[in-house]
Amino acid sequence: MHFRNSVAKVEGMTATPLRVGLIGYGLAGSVFHAPLIAATEGLALDTVVTSNPERQQQARAEFPDVTPVAAPEELFDRADELDLVVIASPNKTHVPLATAALKAGLPVVVDKPVAGTAAEARELAALAEERGLLLSVFQNRRWDNDFLTLRRLLADGELGDAWRFESRFERWRPRPKGGWRESGDPAEIGGLLYDLGSHVIDQALVLFGPATEVYAETDVRRAGAEADDDTFIALTHASGVRSHLYVSATTAQLGPRFRVLGSRAGYVKYGLDPQEAALREGSRPGTTADWGAEDESLWGRVGSGESPLSGGGTPVPSLPGDYPAYYAAVAAALRGAGPNPVTAWEAAAALDVLEAARRSARDKVTVTL
Repeated sequence: MHFRNSVAKVEGMTATPLRVGLIGYGLAGSVFHAPLIAATEGLALDTVVTSNPERQQQARAEFPDVTPVAAPEELFDRADELDLVVIASPNKTHVPLATAALKAGLPVVVDKPVAGTAAEARELAALAEERGLLLSVFQNRRWDNDFLTLRRLLADGELGDAWRFESRFERWRPRPKGGWRESGDPAEIGGLLYDLGSHVIDQALVLFGPATEVYAETDVRRAGAEADDDTFIALTHASGVRSHLYVSATTAQLGPRFRVLGSRAGYVKYGLDPQEAALREGSRPGTTADWGAEDESLWGRVGSGESPLSGGGTPVPSLPGDYPAYYAAVAAALRGAGPNPVTAWEAAAALDVLEAARRSARDKVTVTL
């Protein structure tokens, strides 16, 4: 579909950059969104919303042309001067802020999870369609190096028919860090199920299609922890593939990021995509020729019957990770030159699974979707 607002203002990717307002300058806003927006041709970071004076100063230092403001209302009052709003604030604010932005006539990007429930996500998607505005969800892990590599292996038939998909997003953080992400208050939408679980479920659905059954186990392992910090999710896909997904902050020995078993071969990959670490360390896309590239020692292996830990199988060069591709696709969509890279309807399908997983763990049942 074509979107109103920015498409009416500009023609072609060489036109005046689209002006972006960013709400939130914590981890998500300062480490992920702001650098990626600034690195995207056709986008210009215009305004940053944060009430924290230190974060306002940080935004000025990192992006001298940016205007920091204290409240979202200051941004919405200037809706006619902006072309896109990015919401990188705490989870519980995503729905009200996205609603306000859409009603102000602004296209929106929302960090994951877009909402706490699938019903809320679908209401937002319907509102965006009613207004003719783009509503996209930031699922950056679709552009991880290992995910891109696995998609290529599956498309090329290297593994044959996929049978089982194992995905792990594990950390070793024996002491809770606190904050809303680890809050046990349901209103905060905290815990690993909705944080890292949003990523691994989205990836599984993109790779293998809709889920028909969901089983989950969620635990609170660490002393002083309030929300789930060690979670397992099993999906049965309509395609027949079974996905086993692990998200944990209590993993003393990390397992493979991916282990995919097919009728012809398997693929095993250790280690996380390097882009988050690079962004946290201050590196920026476009400033290095090898952005998203991974050391050969971390490449995954394809084989049948061998153990990759003992050097078995054939090394598979990892495709470079490409987080910048998300915002490039958003810019293209706003100009009518491409599709929305991640729709709110897709995010709602993932939230169906997240809600089913929460119910499964609570009631100790397998939930049929």
